[in-house]
Amino acid sequence: MLAATVTVLIASSAGAVSSNQSWGSAQDFGIDGVAAKKLIGDACAKAGVTVAVIDTGVDSSHPDLKDSLWINQKELNGKKGVDDDGNGYVDDINGWDFVTASGKIIDLHGHGTHVSGIIAATGKSADSYTGVCPGTRIMSLRYYSEKASGQENLKNTIRAIEYAINNGARVINYSGGGAEFSQPEFKALQGAERKGILVSAAAGNERSNADEKLYYPAAYPLTNILSVAAINQAGQMPAFSNWGTSRVHVAAPGAAILSTVPGGGYGFMSGTSQATAFVTGIAAMLLSVNPTLSFSKLKSNIEGSVRKLPQLIGKTRTGGIVNSLAALETVGVRSTLPVTVNMARSLAVRDGTTSSPMAVRGFAADPMMLPKKNELIFKKKRSEFKVRNNAR
Repeated sequence: MLAATVTVLIASSAGAVSSNQSWGSAQDFGIDGVAAKKLIGDACAKAGVTVAVIDTGVDSSHPDLKDSLWINQKELNGKKGVDDDGNGYVDDINGWDFVTASGKIIDLHGHGTHVSGIIAATGKSADSYTGVCPGTRIMSLRYYSEKASGQENLKNTIRAIEYAINNGARVINYSGGGAEFSQPEFKALQGAERKGILVSAAAGNERSNADEKLYYPAAYPLTNILSVAAINQAGQMPAFSNWGTSRVHVAAPGAAILSTVPGGGYGFMSGTSQATAFVTGIAAMLLSVNPTLSFSKLKSNIEGSVRKLPQLIGKTRTGGIVNSLAALETVGVRSTLPVTVNMARSLAVRDGTTSSPMAVRGFAADPMMLPKKNELIFKKKRSEFKVRNNAR
């Protein structure tokens, strides 16, 4: 078991946070997300690509997420208490909570809400915080409970994967994992591969070479998995992030990332979880422009459009950071803006490495604290996280 103390900065509004703190969508060592969103306008919201977020749930009432939830129309327009679409789940309007066996979407932890905001926050609140692909439809699939055994969390993960396959997800975001191979999980993800679903998976926060110390599900030998490491605001790989030139494919922003948190607020977290969500957002963006893309084309477009960095050579298979502007060019959407990196930029960035990393077959996240004036510091003891391999 792993005991973790989570310390996260909670801001009452995104407007209280300076622009350099939402660096993940900026140029320099971000993904050029701001320019990309301007280029495609409201394509993400109009397309409504379905992304399954297998995590801790979502705050469905958050002003920047409530309009980004996947909607099961048959259940929405059906009878309460009846499985109107015959998929085996009653009243699953926005997804399913496998912990409570309910269609009520909640997030008692915060991790899932944070990840979902990076992907799809709409910016409809007064604070105008937007995700990579605003309006992407989040299918919330809660699998994790602190009170459950590792084995039960694993079973819920598999159920969530199967639900995503059977209910129309184009991309699965799985920001978790562990060091043990699971044959049932592997078979479930094989099902996603056959269905043509891209799986964006966290490389892990074990501070390890993932080619030697395998981290699943990112390490499963499946063609639909895209494994994601983290980088910080200075373009360096944070100490917590796993790496590997074979098992880890790309890097994305994953340190001091601003996003939505339960209760209508905004906070910072760090980890390959956050990096994974950026990649998922880019995948949703590409599908919004061209819904006919196969998972293999989607994966090759994202990998082939990275910005190469010397410091990532020997750290990931592509040796680069994902870039939304360059990725859009692969589907015929071109910008007049150059894709550049200010290599001279040097920033003091805290990677959150003083916290205990939550790479527990639950989350690949290492939340951190960035104290600021006039903002509330929220601290909560997360009791004990069950490490999956202890339960097998």
